[in-house]
Amino acid sequence: MNRWVRTAVIAAAILVLDRITKLYIQAALTAYDTHPVIAGFFNIVHVENPGAAFGMLDGLHGAWRTILLTGVSIAVMSGILFVLHRPSSFGLKDSVLLQIALATVLGGALGNLWDRAFRGTVTDFLQFFFGTYEFPSFNVADIMINVGAGLLLLTQWRNGKQSV
Repeated sequence: MNRWVRTAVIAAAILVLDRITKLYIQAALTAYDTHPVIAGFFNIVHVENPGAAFGMLDGLHGAWRTILLTGVSIAVMSGILFVLHRPSSFGLKDSVLLQIALATVLGGALGNLWDRAFRGTVTDFLQFFFGTYEFPSFNVADIMINVGAGLLLLTQWRNGKQSV
């Protein structure tokens, strides 16, 4: 499959899954509703996050936050597309795994950018606890960004082992 088609299909599938889950949460729960799934460990919640990942920058108000977060998202997505176009320019070995990793990050970034652009906040709904620590709520797009980052690390590790 062509790298651009593969990227578009993966990113679009992630965007659709992210939109469906967020729309469901918005329709089924009011803001700040909490539904325990595994008591003391995992809840489904409805949180509207005006900031970046895990609530960072939620103290920055108004247009500056929107401009900064939208700009960063667009810059990251542009960088991903450039790396996909010329992976060797960044010392990366082109592979299907690299393309999937970048497409996964791209799809997640698109999902959160969609929320930010059309709603001004990002809907988060997965909440985990580890003992007394409450991990910040997150969503499908956040998961995919992290999975893509992990796959990027895996590609680099594999490429390093092959060059030895």
